[in-house]
Amino acid sequence: MSKYSKTGSIDETDRRILRVLSKEGRLSNTELADRVGLTPSPCWNRVRRLEQEGVISGYGAYINAAALGVPEVVIVEVTLDRHDESVLQKFGQAVAEVPEILEVYLVTGDYDYLLKVAAGNTRDFEAFLRSRLYSIPGIRHSRTAFTLRCLKQVHAYVPPD
Repeated sequence: MSKYSKTGSIDETDRRILRVLSKEGRLSNTELADRVGLTPSPCWNRVRRLEQEGVISGYGAYINAAALGVPEVVIVEVTLDRHDESVLQKFGQAVAEVPEILEVYLVTGDYDYLLKVAAGNTRDFEAFLRSRLYSIPGIRHSRTAFTLRCLKQVHAYVPPD
């Protein structure tokens, strides 16, 4: 069993499929098969197996947030006042319900969580802090960094064999 697959092994052909789909998820099966050197039927079978095993967990569109009026990406580090399971669970549930929070990571180091937040501008972000984030119980401290520019954005990493 592969370390990346729940039930089977992932070979180099599967990795080629994953690399192509991670960049171009809307390819037809015929186009995908051509790109990875398979005929359509075996390609389809491999994709279905990768989906069933949970290696491919879903498909989606990349949205240009700036085109929707939320061009700023803000990184927020959060420290909680306590670290018992109840506080961690409540915080996790609360941030999961806030639509402006795009990603949340429990981290090691000086802070407990790293949040990636979408904002229209600094005034919008201030309103988010006051009305959304700081209304979540248990926050002791936060630190904010506005991003200036994204230099690399990858949505999946397919490790070499």
